[in-house]
Amino acid sequence: MTAVLSQQYQAWDAELNAILESEEDFIANLANISAWLNMKLSQINWVGFYLLKGENLVLGPFQGNLACTRIPLGRGVCGTAAVTDSIMRIKDVHQFDGHIACDTASNAEIVLPIHRNGEVVAVLDIDSPVFERFSEEDEKGLAQLVSTIEKHVFI
Repeated sequence: MTAVLSQQYQAWDAELNAILESEEDFIANLANISAWLNMKLSQINWVGFYLLKGENLVLGPFQGNLACTRIPLGRGVCGTAAVTDSIMRIKDVHQFDGHIACDTASNAEIVLPIHRNGEVVAVLDIDSPVFERFSEEDEKGLAQLVSTIEKHVFI
């Protein structure tokens, strides 16, 4: 990644590397990552993973209220991020055509695809009750964290 990360995200990346280097179990790592991000990020109400299974994203480890269990590829912010293999940073989810309202308290969202061998295998989904919660700095920093996750978790 060529973008310069903020000191906060650099420190978080080092911390995440330390958390992940001693555990090999896939689910244990995703559970700890979601709990860790929930502690680190302010003004969020949901953070977790959706795992690609066939033509759907299926709920994985998360922190927050009950969530949608299955999201068809191409539907909602998560399904769109997975199909287009692109980060989706949505300032107002209510303006996103096809948004799936799993939690009506969510107003902003960022979704980052996660890869294995160059293919999307999951997404990291983070919701906030605050409109325009996620900045360009968050996007760059979270993209670096996803890169670290890919190195340790999706081997």
